[in-house]
Amino acid sequence: MRADIHPKYQKVVFKDTSTGFMFLTGSTRGSAETVEWEDGNTYPLINVEISSDSHPFYTGKQKFADAGGRVDRFKKKYNL
Repeated sequence: MRADIHPKYQKVVFKDTSTGFMFLTGSTRGSAETVEWEDGNTYPLINVEISSDSHPFYTGKQKFADAGGRVDRFKKKYNL
C-alpha cells in the first residue's frame, strides 16, 4: 500500500444550521472554523443545512425553521 495518498481522518463537529443541533463524528473533511466541544477539546466545525435532527424522515414531521425563500437563503448564505 502506498503511503501519503489517503486524506487525513479526524474528529469534526457538524452543526445543523436550521436547528442548532451539533454532533461529533469522524470525517476526512476539515474546516477553518473551530468549536470547543463538551469534552473540552477544540474540533473543526462544519455547518450543514440538514441533519437527522431536522430531516422529516427522522423526525416524522416537517420543521420550517427558515421561512425565507430561495433568494433570501442565497443572500444570507453569501452575505449579500
